[in-house]
Amino acid sequence: MNTSFVVFLFVAILFSSSFIENAAMATSSYCDQKCTARCWKAGLKKRCLKYCGICCGLCKCVPSGTYGNKSECPCYRDMLNSKGKPKCP
Repeated sequence: MNTSFVVFLFVAILFSSSFIENAAMATSSYCDQKCTARCWKAGLKKRCLKYCGICCGLCKCVPSGTYGNKSECPCYRDMLNSKGKPKCP
């Protein structure tokens, strides 16, 4: 009985880890798509994509459009850098 429990636990962990990996990849592609749209017109596109990706990863949302609309995502809106300025583009 003890061995069957260990085998069951191992299979359960293996099975659940595949879901966690897929969820992380889905979030990454979601953020990539949303940040590409958000930073499309940015003058410093590379920097915009970097910070948008950080904010999206933490907040799981990106406001629509290339500028403004931050009220759609309060977490994204409220993130500040060390100088107290908005962190997210």
